[in-house]
Amino acid sequence: MPNDTARLGDSQPSLSTTTLIERSIVVLLVIGLLLGVLTVLWPFTIAILFGATLAIATWPLRQAMVARGFARGWAATLLLLLSLVAIALPVLVMAPVLTDQLTQGMHHVQTYFAAAPAQPAWLSSVPFVGSRLVRIWDEVFRTGGDLGAALAPYTETVQRMLLAAARGLADSVVQIVLSLVVATMFWIQGGALVEQLHDILGRLGGAIAEDTLNATAGAVKSVAYGVIGTAVIQAVLLTLGLTAAGVPGATTLGFVGLLLAVSQIGGPLLVLIWGGAAWWLFDHDFQGWGVFMIAWGLMISLIDNFLKPWLIGLGVNMPMPLTILGVFGGFIAYGFLGLFIGPTLIAISFILLEAWRGQSPAKP
Repeated sequence: MPNDTARLGDSQPSLSTTTLIERSIVVLLVIGLLLGVLTVLWPFTIAILFGATLAIATWPLRQAMVARGFARGWAATLLLLLSLVAIALPVLVMAPVLTDQLTQGMHHVQTYFAAAPAQPAWLSSVPFVGSRLVRIWDEVFRTGGDLGAALAPYTETVQRMLLAAARGLADSVVQIVLSLVVATMFWIQGGALVEQLHDILGRLGGAIAEDTLNATAGAVKSVAYGVIGTAVIQAVLLTLGLTAAGVPGATTLGFVGLLLAVSQIGGPLLVLIWGGAAWWLFDHDFQGWGVFMIAWGLMISLIDNFLKPWLIGLGVNMPMPLTILGVFGGFIAYGFLGLFIGPTLIAISFILLEAWRGQSPAKP
């Protein structure tokens, strides 16, 4: 008996070691499999993320179409056609010419101010601030100031930013097409995918993990409605105002305004577009339209402060400062997709913090 007991005790560590080795091999195989999958999907990461973002943002519209009797395939087809008209077509039309037009426009501006132009006759007739503008103009050029040199650093910065955005837009045509393909697959099979994700996260982390999935979707919707939606509204209003006033290149200027508004950081630079348009109108003796352009431009720039918070609140119930910090910080850290990544990460962290505090996360 003692010998049998000793033999049994000696065999237990051996079995434990064998089990540990087998499990380690399985873990390594699973990690290798995951790395292989990531390697295959890595070239399509942007397309998958943007396609998923588009699908989440338009999901209420998809659900409304299905509820009205549309088959999932037909609803996905209609949404694909709508996306092609609203997203892909403008990019395909504007991307080839945008870089050249921006370069020519910035060159004309630099040439105009570098030549120390004479004071425009209409400057004194600008309502409310005409006399002050005249004094500023006289002080700058009477003292030998070079307005072109003074504006050169800012002009070059704006030019580099706009040209980089235009080139990036031209390079993203293929990614946009792939994103629409991915979004179409989500529109068709998204319901089953959401159920599977809820089941997986529920098994892994319970209700809190499922809440993080809802927070992710809410953050994406917040950015799509608040940031992208506000930028689109501003760009449309800007284009309509420029067209009504007869400013040449209204469509191109409106598209540039869309890029600036979407970037958030370049949003304040919208004043360069409608301010430059007002300058052109005054210079061509259209004082009435010039005043209209100033008032219209101020309305476009200020609407961001009222419309964006309301639209963001439709997607996620989170303190507004956190959402705004996520938008700006995400854009600085990750570029355009960071607009969605930043608020999503903060929303998930906020949900986990509330769960730790024992609070039930409110739904928007």
